[in-house]
Amino acid sequence: MTVRIGLIGAGGMGRAHLARIQDDLSGGEIVAVADINPDAARSAAEPYGAKAYDSSDELINDPDVDAVLIATFGKVHAPDVIKAIEAGKYVLCEKPLATTAEDCIAIMDAEQRAGKRLVTVGFMRRFDAAYNEMKEVLDSGEHGQVLMVHNRHRNPSVPENYTSRMAIDDTAIHEFDTMRWLLGEEIVKVRVDRPKPTTHRFGHLIDPIVVVAYTESGVRIDDEVNVNLQWAYSIECELVLETAAVRLGDQERIHIRDSHGNRNAMCQSHIDRFQAAFNREVQEWINAVAEDRHTGSTAWDGYAATCVVDAAVKSHEDGGSPLVDVELIDKPGFYA
Repeated sequence: MTVRIGLIGAGGMGRAHLARIQDDLSGGEIVAVADINPDAARSAAEPYGAKAYDSSDELINDPDVDAVLIATFGKVHAPDVIKAIEAGKYVLCEKPLATTAEDCIAIMDAEQRAGKRLVTVGFMRRFDAAYNEMKEVLDSGEHGQVLMVHNRHRNPSVPENYTSRMAIDDTAIHEFDTMRWLLGEEIVKVRVDRPKPTTHRFGHLIDPIVVVAYTESGVRIDDEVNVNLQWAYSIECELVLETAAVRLGDQERIHIRDSHGNRNAMCQSHIDRFQAAFNREVQEWINAVAEDRHTGSTAWDGYAATCVVDAAVKSHEDGGSPLVDVELIDKPGFYA
């Protein structure tokens, strides 16, 4: 069957998903687009012969829409996710699932009332080949326990409307979910350190920061968030085991060796770096919807990541306080 998908959000991420579904993937078709800007919805929908809606309600209630892909701003995700659940439709929601723990809990409550997992959160790094190779090494047990993980999340630059809070709830949230998935346990404590600031930041921005976190078993995680690096979009991860260190080495594009030395081109954006992971994530979601099953991260994963964000933001806003506890409700058996 062809999965008929309704897209909510006709901005850059929404249009990137639309293009990949229509041009690169199989088994899915965008049949409707909704946006609060009617012109944006129409301009995105018309080239593909899709319907254009002014409201998400109309799209979710359209009987010709089998599943919903949400690519709007995080603070407006929850109502649409809940409506899609209540309509019995699978939903792929770009991160974050919601911007408050309360909204995430409301989503989980709605999903449990529905009696089936319908929500996948768009944490695409779970579908990245290199991270999966790293996880295979860890899960094999060949090199003992994991002791610590070092992460670097570096951007060449960010726009002026990027805020210090976004360094956590828009940027570091990727590492929060990836570490939970990679290590298979919850993050329970977190703090934010403030190194010497870069002169390349906008005056209102605290940059860089280092997020330090600890898991249930005591694994130490650090994450350098450095978003005005000037030269590349560089995602790095080193997993330190008892008898080995596993380092993410997939930043290399091509090597050039000449009189200037041995160098390689670097990724310049998240689309550039994670295009294959995005494609795999959405393709697997389409396949799962066609088979009436869930895939990928759950609403619980979205909730847990948001709770880590909340604790890190508290530390950050307190000027880099001591470790802050991550407050989680007991995990429902529904998500076991």
